[in-house]
Amino acid sequence: MARSCARSIRKHPNMNTNQQIQTAIHTLSNAFAPLACHILAARKGSFSFTVVDHTGVAQHSQRLYPGQYCDDSLKGVIERARQALRR
Repeated sequence: MARSCARSIRKHPNMNTNQQIQTAIHTLSNAFAPLACHILAARKGSFSFTVVDHTGVAQHSQRLYPGQYCDDSLKGVIERARQALRR
């Protein structure tokens, strides 16, 4: 799935990338609620997200690149982040 997402981004780089990033940000925010999900350093088709607990302490941080924030890839990112948060 990541390859088809990357191909899609190359065909229409501005519109698709921005829409996919916005969708990914929304999905990440919902996935980690009630924890806060801060989006940082969005540029060149990639961005970082940090999951923060209720006291303001960062619990997990990760950078996502094109191909990682499509549906199937993003599900894997969320699952791995949830596993890391459980440790």
